[in-house]
Formats: sequence, C-alpha cells, structure tokens
Amino acid sequence: MYCTKCDTQLPDDATFCMKCGTKQQPQVSQTAQPAQTTSQTQDTIVKEIKCPSCGAPIAPKFGEMVITCEYCGSSVTLENTGWKNIAKHTMLPITIIDKDDITGRLKKMMDKGLLHRHLQETSTLEELNLTMVPYWIIPVTARTNLVAIDVAAEVGSIATTAALFGVMGGAMGGGFGGGRRGGMGMGMMDGMVMGSMLGGGGMMGGSNTKRAYTLDASYNCPVIALKALTMYQPQDYEFALDGRVDFDSKKIPKSVKVLNGDINDDTAKNQAKVIVDQLQSKKAHSQYHMIQQMDTQEEVASGELLHAPIWFAKYDHKGKKISLVIDANSGAAINSIGL
Repeated sequence: MYCTKCDTQLPDDATFCMKCGTKQQPQVSQTAQPAQTTSQTQDTIVKEIKCPSCGAPIAPKFGEMVITCEYCGSSVTLENTGWKNIAKHTMLPITIIDKDDITGRLKKMMDKGLLHRHLQETSTLEELNLTMVPYWIIPVTARTNLVAIDVAAEVGSIATTAALFGVMGGAMGGGFGGGRRGGMGMGMMDGMVMGSMLGGGGMMGGSNTKRAYTLDASYNCPVIALKALTMYQPQDYEFALDGRVDFDSKKIPKSVKVLNGDINDDTAKNQAKVIVDQLQSKKAHSQYHMIQQMDTQEEVASGELLHAPIWFAKYDHKGKKISLVIDANSGAAINSIGL
C-alpha cells in the first residue's frame, strides 16, 4: 500500500505513514470496491503519531509543529518532508521556583529608578506562572560591511583649520588696529568661515573622510517557538547555554507546564536572520557615526530546541498593564512591557 498523503510505500497493515505521520485509511480490495464514475480524494489529518524513540503515541494538537513526548522526552518537528527527530533537545534547569523569591526580584525590577519608586507596591498582580517555553536556539554568524565618516579625522581637520584661521584672524585684527570694531569684524568673519567649513564648503572646506569598516559577530539567537507568545520574542537576549542539560521531563516539577511549539526550525532560521540584522545595525550605529551605507550577510546553522523555564508576571497599575518575562534559570529579565 501507499501513503494517502505522500505516496510513500508502506506495509499493507500500516496504520500511520512512517514518513509524514498521516493516519492511513483501511484498504479495500479491488473486487469489493464499488464502481465510481469520478475519483474522490479525502484529506487526511494527522491525529496521532508514534514517538520515534519509545514508540508511545503522540497526539499533536491542531497547528503544532514541535512536539515533546511526555513519556520519554524525545521531540519531533514537522518539516516540509514530514515529521523528523529533533537532533538536539535541551533544557535549562529551574533555579528560581519559589514565588516569594520571584516576587522579591520583580519588586526590585519594577521599583528601579526614581520614577518607578514603589511601583510594585501600588500595582495589582493579576497573573504569575512558571512555564517551560520552547525556543529554537539558532547559531548565526554575521558580517556587516559599512562605510562611515571618520569623526576623529574630521575633528582633527576642523581643529587644524580653526587654528590656522585663528592665526590669520590675529594678523588681520592687528591690521585693523586691534580695536573693538576690528574684533567685531573678525568675529563675523570667523563665524562665516567656520560655518562654511563645517558645511563642507568654503575656502578651505574639504570633502568628508569616509572609511570602510567590518563588524563581525556570532550569536546563539533564541527564537520563541510558539506563535501565541511571539509578543515576548527576545530582541537582545541570549540564554546562559553553558548551564543547559539534555531534556528530561522527569526533572521538571509536575506543577510546571511544558509547552509544545507551532513554529518549525525553518521558520525560526528566517526569524533569526531578521533579529541578527537588527542587532548588527544597532551595534554599528552605536560604534560609528554618520554611516553612509551598510550591508549585513548572515550564515545560519541548524538549531536546537531549548525548553527554558520562564516566569510570566502581569500587573495592573491604575489601568495600565505591565508584563514582565523573567528567565527562571538566570533571574534576568527577558522582556518588560509597559515599564
């Protein structure tokens, strides 16, 4: 028999396709099959697949593309070619699990700064929960080539020219008698010359000093694997991956929910490129001034699935909603919305 979805050859008694996971319909012999004048095609929905590691049934919910077996912890992802094993699935241990501990940390974060003094005390906590959230960790190597004006060279040129005009101004001022009227006259002249010089024109205004620069960087870019949580996508944050361990559902407290994902790694790679492009642009503008042109090229490698423990906190402050997302492994804030 052949799969009703991808046409892969299967054993006659197969219930699911070994390639795409589609549940197969019972085969009807040609002699018992009623005659049909038109061919009919029935779309098949994946209702259950088997864990590739332990063989236990996995029942993905509608739209899920990243599934973790609740029995052995192995994970699979849905690709264009069907379901496949996730090569590397890790997790970060939970180090901040006590609610009093996280509440104290939230208070310090919210009350930071003079304007936020006593903000946590005057806000109402509406939601506080700890969840294991799936992230794709996408390694990205980026190189940004840019052309910018060398500010140091420009300042040096301006200082030299200003000194030269200072000497000329002194000589000309002496020629006018060095009086008050001469001083005023030279002040106007100096202003005209300096304005012309800074504008890039005039008697001694030269062309801007442009130089080429290269900015190289490597990232382990986290891309949240759940569409419902993309509002909390980290923009400039990396997890402490040195502390990660192989995923083991038995080491996660029963009270902590483990989420599956609906964003596959191909989509995550594209998202990682966009994030890294923005980070490179931010770094370039922080290091160089008056950038004339800029181009970034990224090399993206295969990622791994990381389940990270995340505290989600939501407050109401006089009708204003405040959301904080805290890494329950490191204690660092990943996002703060409304602060």
